[in-house]
Amino acid sequence: MNEEVVMAGVDAGAEEFVDETLVCKECGNEFVFTAGEQKFYKEKGFMNKPKSCKPCRDAKKNAGKAPREYFETTCANCGGVAKVIFQPSNDRPVYCSACFEAMKKNAQ
Repeated sequence: MNEEVVMAGVDAGAEEFVDETLVCKECGNEFVFTAGEQKFYKEKGFMNKPKSCKPCRDAKKNAGKAPREYFETTCANCGGVAKVIFQPSNDRPVYCSACFEAMKKNAQ
């Protein structure tokens, strides 16, 4: 008879993850593949370790995107500088981030 021995309090599928130092294939710098990242990779079913560091992955991801153009205008509420990603027109008020957030909270 084959009997499976189960130890109390021990999960047979549990793995211990340890931080691991890897070398980036793009820039050659070392980076840490943390235990948390390893656990995430395992949960998602990823089989391979990352080959590039985070800055290189981000650079590759954003390589095809044009840089954002920002426009400066005057906040309609406080008169301060408001930086926005659209060309402001005179027919609608534009608010700085702080005033916009305050108005949004007051509306709720």
